[in-house]
Amino acid sequence: MRKNGSNKFAWTWTIKEEFLEEYVALHLEPWPEIMAEHSRAGIRNYSIFQNGNRFFYCFECDDVEGAFKTIAESEACNRWNAITSKMVEGSFDFNEAEPIKPMREVFYLK
Repeated sequence: MRKNGSNKFAWTWTIKEEFLEEYVALHLEPWPEIMAEHSRAGIRNYSIFQNGNRFFYCFECDDVEGAFKTIAESEACNRWNAITSKMVEGSFDFNEAEPIKPMREVFYLK
């Protein structure tokens, strides 16, 4: 997985229309253990933005591969992903070599 100079990682997913309301509700009140596991994985400044059923995700992390490994091994995250994975068009198996297709950063203002 490519690492950029700003340690930011971003991607988009499309959420299936029939799950849109449930997906948003889950993210408005995420499980405390999910928040703790992402922090433990080294993920910080994590934001999700919505445009219809298209979502933009961005976080900072010094070691994305290590973070994804921590997430893949987390019992809480596996329970969360079992629920949300059916909502996403495509797959996000954190045991895959590249579970999320990262977007290329083309501009960054410090």
